Amino acid sequence: MFKRKIYDDLLKWKEQSKGKTALLVEGPRRVGKSTVVEAFAAKEYRSYILVDFLDAPPVIRQLFDDISDLNYVFTQLQLQYGVRLFERESLIVFDEVQLCPPARQAIKKLVLDGRYDYIETGSLISIRKNTADILVPSEERKLQMYPMDYEEFCWAQGTQDSQTILRQVFESHTPLGDSMNRQLMRNYRLYMLVGGMPQAVDAYLSSNNLELVDQVKRDILSLYNDDFYKISPSGTLSRLFEAIPAQLAKKASRYHVSSVLANKSASDVLEEVSELAASKTVLVAYHADDPNVGMSASINLEKFKLYLADTGLFVTLMFKDSAFAENVVYEKLLADRLPVNLGAVYENTVAQTLAAKGDSLFYHTWLNEQSKRNYEIDFIVSRRQKICPIEVKSSRYKQHASLDKFAIKYAARIDRQYLIHTKDVRKDGSIYCLPTYMTQFI
Repeated sequence: MFKRKIYDDLLKWKEQSKGKTALLVEGPRRVGKSTVVEAFAAKEYRSYILVDFLDAPPVIRQLFDDISDLNYVFTQLQLQYGVRLFERESLIVFDEVQLCPPARQAIKKLVLDGRYDYIETGSLISIRKNTADILVPSEERKLQMYPMDYEEFCWAQGTQDSQTILRQVFESHTPLGDSMNRQLMRNYRLYMLVGGMPQAVDAYLSSNNLELVDQVKRDILSLYNDDFYKISPSGTLSRLFEAIPAQLAKKASRYHVSSVLANKSASDVLEEVSELAASKTVLVAYHADDPNVGMSASINLEKFKLYLADTGLFVTLMFKDSAFAENVVYEKLLADRLPVNLGAVYENTVAQTLAAKGDSLFYHTWLNEQSKRNYEIDFIVSRRQKICPIEVKSSRYKQHASLDKFAIKYAARIDRQYLIHTKDVRKDGSIYCLPTYMTQFI
């Protein structure tokens, strides 16, 4: 198993909760939820039972239809799985719990009983159809699991200390030198291509073959597509999802629903966008009409952008209908010759990094009345009771008109301004210019 940061979050939950809450680990399919939870169960508990509702026999599913006698439930679980449970020393895992809603509803009584700890894992778990007929337990704490971030990718490669050094560089804002930056950017571009899905990372490390990696990612996208059709047989979710790369490549100020779904507007698909976000396969950035601390109060739900939760999957989705040999992103990105119209790859990786840090995604556009020119800030995050505008550049990194105008328009609200680009650390006036791999430290 790859070293994952979420393991520390699981430890914190166990120490703090002491059986008072269950933990629901959410995340897209194939992100590694089951693997890390089972490794945690094996190492941190005297014994554990993992109930996988993908293939659990009917006798196990039926246990949760009537939980009036918990002694009977626990006896059956121990007999069926051949595992002895120890009071306050054992963990019961409900894997893919969305496939058995009564089990999730049972969490309330199981937690109140207090004999064992409980972790649930699931994909597409928050979608309305999976919780419509049950009482969602208040004793359930949620924990989001994201694809492997760049630091975890470096750990998988065997470089344990590089990120600590980079953080020191970020804090001191000392240039690394062009040669070192090129080397670091080369590795980061490799991360962008492979992505953070554990299967894809394992395929790369074991084969060093990007074509095999691409096939793994195509298989994952196929799974997602199958899930979307189960939820939305009309194909609406699938079409909205598959159009994300093309929409970002247009550099438009929003996702244009009408160009994907005929005779539909953003107001018509608010529920579908919510379902995509709930699937954890997609990240939604909403327009902040009045960018300030507490941007959720000024979001425009009908003006949004969509990103993939994993940039490696984004790269494959861009050319899903073409053979690997025709996917110019792999060749161009590795050679640092990515065309301007494919610069959305960089924007997606910044979105992924910010989301994994716990930031909600917001952006801002406005029209300058005097020049009649439109300006856009790609991302805005809250820091130290102020806001930090972020502009992402894959080329023309010396131009940052939107940041300049934004700084004038909202001067009193701004903490720091960031320009994310492919070059070395530098300062351009009041703007902190950072190579893409340092986004994680903002």
